[in-house]
Amino acid sequence: MTNPKKPLDFLWFIPSSGDGAYLGSDLRARPGDPDYFRQIARAADGLGYSGVLIPTSVACEESFILAADLAAHTERLKFLVAVRPGTASPAYYARLASTLDRLSRGRLLLNIVVGGAPAELAGDGIFLPHDERYAHAREFFDVFNSLLETGEAHLDGKHIKAHHAKLGLPPFQEPRPPLYFGGSSEAAHDFAGDYVEKYLTWGEPPAQVAEKVKAVRAAAAAKGREVTFGIRLHFIVRETDEEAWAAADRLISHLSDETIANAQAVQKTQSDSVGQERMRRLHEGRRDRLEVSPNLWAGVGLVRSGAGTALVGSPATVAARLREYQEIGIDTVIASGYPHLEEAYTVAELLFPELGIRPATAPLRPSFGAPAVFGGGGHGGNVKATKA
Repeated sequence: MTNPKKPLDFLWFIPSSGDGAYLGSDLRARPGDPDYFRQIARAADGLGYSGVLIPTSVACEESFILAADLAAHTERLKFLVAVRPGTASPAYYARLASTLDRLSRGRLLLNIVVGGAPAELAGDGIFLPHDERYAHAREFFDVFNSLLETGEAHLDGKHIKAHHAKLGLPPFQEPRPPLYFGGSSEAAHDFAGDYVEKYLTWGEPPAQVAEKVKAVRAAAAAKGREVTFGIRLHFIVRETDEEAWAAADRLISHLSDETIANAQAVQKTQSDSVGQERMRRLHEGRRDRLEVSPNLWAGVGLVRSGAGTALVGSPATVAARLREYQEIGIDTVIASGYPHLEEAYTVAELLFPELGIRPATAPLRPSFGAPAVFGGGGHGGNVKATKA
């Protein structure tokens, strides 16, 4: 069980498909822009976030390339970057991972994304049914891990054939960058128990998260392994609970019923992801059942696929909810908020003190502990400072 007094490892999110102040609306929308991504990454780097998740989909910038750019503009930040089995060979992904880990001096984390949208997967040339994708992923990571850990691999598998593959330059981290992964099916839990260092869950109510943690922990123990756990959540934190709930209402205030219905239809019919279906069932597209657990709000999931819940409340309230997840075994949070630049500051400034997370860089202290007082008026007045 995780020590609830130990500060959480807190990561932020790079919205590489675009950003905005409202869900389901073009009002105050921000297109994806490299300079904007750098602003978010630099902010996260100094505010105390340990890393950032860079998402992957046909609508997103390519995660490895974006991470390489952001690494050049940051100092401490780690980058959780997607590996999608089947979109390239394990040998090629191993070279990408090794190079980025070396260039960033060990700031690479790897996020396994097996995929849950058959139409998108077909566009990448992947035509395997749900459970077979995990069989393919096992062979993929047998080769991938062996290359990064030993520099060589050989497999003549059903899905992957790599004959005497070589990796000339090892990664910076030993034996390799850690593997993160999220999946809610039984096949996903078994895969996690065998291959990953950190299992990620979307923000479900604590009792449901506890069930998944128990299942993955058992799958890992059966193989003599241990897995740690993280959670992917949005955050709406304000000085009071009332202000936070008002901000949640504003986030979906320009969202039409037609937009919600269309988004829910897509989620229901165009995904075979068990996790996505679990997200959808939390609210069933209904505005009147969005608080699915105390302070856990599913409004984001009305139109957003993937992570669809937010913790809403004052710093003390949200910190208390996070400690409930820590009691279950969660030690890592991958967070986001709309818009991502401003909310990176808001979450860090309001919530981090409650969680014992300190900024990476201390702010400059005024010379005399208080602002200067200017007296006399005009250019001829005396200038003096007072101490608080």
